[in-house]
Amino acid sequence: MARVSDVRALTGPALEAALDDVARLRIEVFRAWPYLYDGDLAYERDYLQSYRDSDGAIVVGAFDGDQLVGASTGTPLADHADDFAAAFAGTGLDLSDIFYCAESVLLPTYRGQGVGHRFFDLREGHARALGFAKTAFCGVQRPPDHPMRPETYKPLDPFWRARGYAPLQGAIAQFSWKDLWEAGETPKPLQFWIRDL
Repeated sequence: MARVSDVRALTGPALEAALDDVARLRIEVFRAWPYLYDGDLAYERDYLQSYRDSDGAIVVGAFDGDQLVGASTGTPLADHADDFAAAFAGTGLDLSDIFYCAESVLLPTYRGQGVGHRFFDLREGHARALGFAKTAFCGVQRPPDHPMRPETYKPLDPFWRARGYAPLQGAIAQFSWKDLWEAGETPKPLQFWIRDL
């Protein structure tokens, strides 16, 4: 197993310098179940622009020497209001109180070293330092009988619950991307999970 030598928070110019590597990691890792994402660098650069634009953004990088082998991102949820406001309608929650923990991607050979916990620790610490009351993320929902679901797949729900997260009833976002076998983008349901800080 390859070893992660360092996990650290990146903001400002360091965040910006890492975003192309984050894009490449997203394309590689999200090809696997359950995202099955057929990504390209142009789409990724557009998607990641919100991290360049947000003063509150963070990338937590996992490194093997100088190589970025994993990354976890976050921004104030209000920075994603256009994408996610509808999912929170009727919850009584104020988007300005919530820090959004977006993706966590880690190359398979570096898993099982506690990096996932460090990703959450550093993003939650960043959110607390900015004065946020809650953190949230969302995970794609796929049918349990989906033909591409691996027999060995283990959902991350127990890990998320152990971190204090729970599904937010009724908070399901629709986000579009191109699955591996699709000709174009189609909407996918993503369930929000949330916790108090």
